[in-house]
Amino acid sequence: MYGRRAVKKENALVRYFRETRVELKRVRWPTREEALRLTRIVLAATLSMTLFLWVMDVLFSWWLAKILEGNPWLIGLAFLVLALAVGAGILLSRRQE
Repeated sequence: MYGRRAVKKENALVRYFRETRVELKRVRWPTREEALRLTRIVLAATLSMTLFLWVMDVLFSWWLAKILEGNPWLIGLAFLVLALAVGAGILLSRRQE
């Protein structure tokens, strides 16, 4: 015990913040123009997906309402679409294997 120095264990939280600061210095931050361009891309993609999903929701709501009214043609079309979707899912899953 004499002549030995106790090794001080480093605090994990202090080490985390020190390593985080080092990593942040390595980051290549985008320029203002790059940030604006990427923001526009994200907004355009978000708005287009919002519009697409809204249109699909309206169409499927209308279609389901007609099916529930008992329209035989739309019921048959619903079964056909369901069968095609299941078939496409099976084919795509086999192709990935």
